[in-house]
Amino acid sequence: MFLASKTICSARAVVTLGIASVVLTFMSSCSSSNNDTMSSTANSFGTDLEFLKKHQQTIVLTAPDDDSAQVAVVGALQGRVMTSTANGTSGNSYGWINYKLLESGKFTPHMSAFGGEDRFWIGPEGGQFSIYFQEGKKFVFDDWQVPPVIDSEPFDLVSSDKTKAVFRKAASLINYSGTKFDFVIDRSVEALSKIAIETAINFPLKDVKTVAYETVNTITNQGADWNKETGLLSIWILGMFNPTPKTTVVVPFVGGADHKSKINDSYFGKVPAERLIVEDSVLYFKADGKHRSKIGLPPSIAKPVMGSYDAEKGVLTIVSYDLDPTGDYVNAMWEIQKEPFKGDAANSYNDGPVEDGTQMGPFYELESSSPAKALKKGESLTHRSRTYHFEGDKMALNAVARRMLGVSLEEIAKH
Repeated sequence: MFLASKTICSARAVVTLGIASVVLTFMSSCSSSNNDTMSSTANSFGTDLEFLKKHQQTIVLTAPDDDSAQVAVVGALQGRVMTSTANGTSGNSYGWINYKLLESGKFTPHMSAFGGEDRFWIGPEGGQFSIYFQEGKKFVFDDWQVPPVIDSEPFDLVSSDKTKAVFRKAASLINYSGTKFDFVIDRSVEALSKIAIETAINFPLKDVKTVAYETVNTITNQGADWNKETGLLSIWILGMFNPTPKTTVVVPFVGGADHKSKINDSYFGKVPAERLIVEDSVLYFKADGKHRSKIGLPPSIAKPVMGSYDAEKGVLTIVSYDLDPTGDYVNAMWEIQKEPFKGDAANSYNDGPVEDGTQMGPFYELESSSPAKALKKGESLTHRSRTYHFEGDKMALNAVARRMLGVSLEEIAKH
């Protein structure tokens, strides 16, 4: 979840090896046993929805042409998409939900990891322009804190109907260098029709059940002009999903002689070779929730799409997002940085046990970030993300996988 510092209370980190040892210590202090925290991967959407409604005011969006395609959204948790389904209340529930934390009704130190498959965050996480560390503090977990505006404060519901909910939040943050940012967050979540999905992917869907939604996330500067010398902000969208032993993340990238070397696979130490297979223009990353690891791709080689395939349940998940190959992406490393705008555009995290055997999940994540922009007062930055889940006939799913990810289900399953 976190780029340079995924906490276990949070779920991930983009850290150096030195910081990684601190992460393990912190994680063990704020994580619990699997049975206490995880939403069962066997839960139906109806079971998860019933639980959510007991503890949070939940908005259920449905596709305009299919009432069985449903999306559960909680405004009090920053307008996040908690989970979704393509098959109504009896169907699979795709989002990971932290049952124990929601049931407690409490917020936790450093970060409140409630789960959810599309969550709004802001970067950068680490460095001299970080908004997660106060000026003069050390880049260690004891001093790391997710700003309340994206952790514990509710977003205001502006409007909602059957298919769309719109949220707004006024925010004020001060970065590590002492720069103040006054801005407004606008976020919408919209369930898409099957026709809209087919148009977006430019491919007909036959013998496939699908649910898809788009989040449009905007920050608008309300104060002094922003500049690179004193720090910029970016939009960071993170999704937490339910893993299985046969789930594989697939990330296409721009092929090239040296492009493999640009992939960051050392956030928590080198990812074991059997868990990360990098080919000429696509990588396969094991997402079983059994080994804590993370990967990242810079905008120069990333493509505006990534996904995963659960061969056990037959679920294909695709995330598409806005990408600027030449943009300035914030660096999340927990250190004073030489290149604060040379960060990743796309990331994936696989949860796993820490040294004492406990873990927050299990879950895995797909993440995207916007570039940072030097906004003048009144100017805005927008980042769009679309999440698709497909189930159904395997041949039909295979055609979608080839279309969206450039590889077959057979190729994915081999990894």
